[in-house]
Amino acid sequence: MSKGKIRYKTTIAGRPYTIIGARPEEHMRSVSKMVNEQMQQIESLSKGLDSERRAVLVAVNAVSDQINMQIELNTLQKQIVELEKKLEKAQELKISEE
Repeated sequence: MSKGKIRYKTTIAGRPYTIIGARPEEHMRSVSKMVNEQMQQIESLSKGLDSERRAVLVAVNAVSDQINMQIELNTLQKQIVELEKKLEKAQELKISEE
């Protein structure tokens, strides 16, 4: 096991798992809880799906959320650049007026 990685034991959808990663245990606990909640939500909406298909839907939802957050992050980064340019121009105007 690499330096800094921990083993976190959890149960997801009634099955035991060991997750290995560098994130703190609290993070792993939160991830496990969210996955369990999403698995339960999908189960309540689609009773006929087996756990593998529910897991795939949870993964699809997670990747979709990740893509949406990346788009939002890119938009915010562009806004920051635009605001920095405006601030720089405003500072240049102020200096030239003095």
